[in-house]
Amino acid sequence: MSIEQALIERSNNHCELCNATDNLAVYEVPPVAEAHSDKCIYSCQTCKDQIENNADLTVNHWHCLNDSMWSQTPAVQVVAYRMLSRLAADNGWAQDALDMLYLEQDTLVWAQKVLAEEEDIKHIDSNGVVLQAGDTVTLIKDLDVKGSSLVAKRGTAVRNIGLTSNPEHIEGRVDGQRIVILTKYVKK
Repeated sequence: MSIEQALIERSNNHCELCNATDNLAVYEVPPVAEAHSDKCIYSCQTCKDQIENNADLTVNHWHCLNDSMWSQTPAVQVVAYRMLSRLAADNGWAQDALDMLYLEQDTLVWAQKVLAEEEDIKHIDSNGVVLQAGDTVTLIKDLDVKGSSLVAKRGTAVRNIGLTSNPEHIEGRVDGQRIVILTKYVKK
């Protein structure tokens, strides 16, 4: 039986996180040395994009973790733990859920492995200063915002920045629009 077939059977053809039924695919929960259904989840594209940091977190979407975190499948528990950890800083409900979540020791080690690697990523501004989530930075160059007519002007203060998994990118709001900014164009 293929991995996908095993996951379809295990999940009853639903996303194992949010229970969606559209655009489902296999997601290998890192780190994966060898592909196996025990190391994968069946996920919708919405969940997958946000898990992989390819899309902004839609907080309301992740309320589904209040149910899926109780799954008996370790791979689902690992993803729930990681997503709750990412959400916990800004969302009390996520911190509460994380506090209630119990994982077996080997599952907890698996869940924390990638989180520890993500914490090792350093975001450095144009002057070599390490940036932290929540910092305020100033743009050092006029920036054209892709997909928009907005031009972020030099000298604009970007408050309460967010960090991404890419050390060269940060997120922030400019003129009410959330954008991704290259760290080489900001200073603390």
